[in-house]
Amino acid sequence: MTLNAKEIFTASMVLFAVIDIIGNIPIIISLREKAGHIHSEKASIIAAVVLTVFLFVGERILNLIGINVNEFAVAGAFVLFFIAIEMLLGITLFKDDGTGPEVATIFPLAFPMLAGPGSLTTLLSLRAEYEIQNVIVAILINIVFIYIVLKTSARLQRILGKNGIEIIRKVFGVILLAIAVKLFTSNIQELFN
Repeated sequence: MTLNAKEIFTASMVLFAVIDIIGNIPIIISLREKAGHIHSEKASIIAAVVLTVFLFVGERILNLIGINVNEFAVAGAFVLFFIAIEMLLGITLFKDDGTGPEVATIFPLAFPMLAGPGSLTTLLSLRAEYEIQNVIVAILINIVFIYIVLKTSARLQRILGKNGIEIIRKVFGVILLAIAVKLFTSNIQELFN
């Protein structure tokens, strides 16, 4: 079991783009205002557990319903494509009505914002292309980054400003769009072989 720095870096960047923690700073700040407080540690741990568990049992779940990883990766490429379009166009599909800090920490923050359909689909797509230990390291890197962003979200908003956050969101939208195309083309070929 050897770690591959290139795979770790690529998987980390893909997950970072899909989770879009920087682009979600405005939503996180809004949740903090509505709920009063967000438990950054708890949200990070729950997201890490959901992502890691799905990495290991997601494929078995797919096998139970008769779908292989390449088919799921192609479907995941479509999901990533739409997430990228969402990021580029500034569309938000999920809105929270505001609840207490305990509930807001788990739902919607840990799930579905951090460990949502896009990131779960991405994990299985990454597992089809990369060694599992590299994907696990990529998850951990992202969880550490998520924790830091959650803890410092108010300061980050002041530093980056609204325009800075939008620019970062657009850049990662383009990167994610390119990744979606790559996932689609590489996995669609596998289906026809």
